[in-house]
Amino acid sequence: MSIPVVERLGDSTLRQLEYVGGLAIQFWDAAGALGRTLPLVGNRHRWRSAIGQMLAIGVDAFPMVGIMAVCAGFILAMQGASELRRFGAMQFVVDLVTIGFTRELGPLLTAIAVSGRSGSAFSAEIGSMVVTEEIDALRTMAIDPVEFVLAPKYLAALIVVPCLTIISTASGILAGGVFMRFSADMTLGVYLRDVVHSIALKDVITGLLKSLAFATIIVHVGCLEGLRVRGGPDAVGRSATAAVVKSTFLVILADVVFTAILYMTGAS
Repeated sequence: MSIPVVERLGDSTLRQLEYVGGLAIQFWDAAGALGRTLPLVGNRHRWRSAIGQMLAIGVDAFPMVGIMAVCAGFILAMQGASELRRFGAMQFVVDLVTIGFTRELGPLLTAIAVSGRSGSAFSAEIGSMVVTEEIDALRTMAIDPVEFVLAPKYLAALIVVPCLTIISTASGILAGGVFMRFSADMTLGVYLRDVVHSIALKDVITGLLKSLAFATIIVHVGCLEGLRVRGGPDAVGRSATAAVVKSTFLVILADVVFTAILYMTGAS
């Protein structure tokens, strides 16, 4: 009875290690192809494709990210105020919302939104290309699929995901200000002054670094799932689902690692 269990455990471990290895190889190839995607020095067609991806990943996601951040800002402010009011410490709600969004919620909410919207789209698009043998056709024409398909998406995500993170953080903090205006009669000017006092440059840098790491995870997991599609159209749907699940899990895991490192080094 124990041997099959050990075999299944070993097979599962090897599959996970093989998946991580595939992500690492793909990341290395994409990093090498990024230079050919840049404007002026790279291929102008790749840069045009990257601009289109920026619109799809960033501009189209702005309403969703903003609404999610506003709702989360209200929730965080209300939950914090419900406890802090008992101790007469309503002024600390400003610190809670500002630090919470700058360090954690801004990057994390943005990553979850982008993963659900764009991660699944990447996997479905590339999976359809695999099923219709377009990826094989690119290789036959001596065109690198990573440079043609993945690199523009990666460059676009590296540019727009930090921008969405800034928008998400600002929206959440402003939502907290609206709540404080109606619950504690705090004017917006006083609220913004307290926000400036609460915010720290290291927290902003930490949030932007997280957003770059999350963008890398979302793009590479989505593209790898698409490239690994085998079968018919039903496999494309399964790969899109797997892309969202795996990228969201890895984003949260990466956030834990970031936070643990900052905590142990005393930067948090």
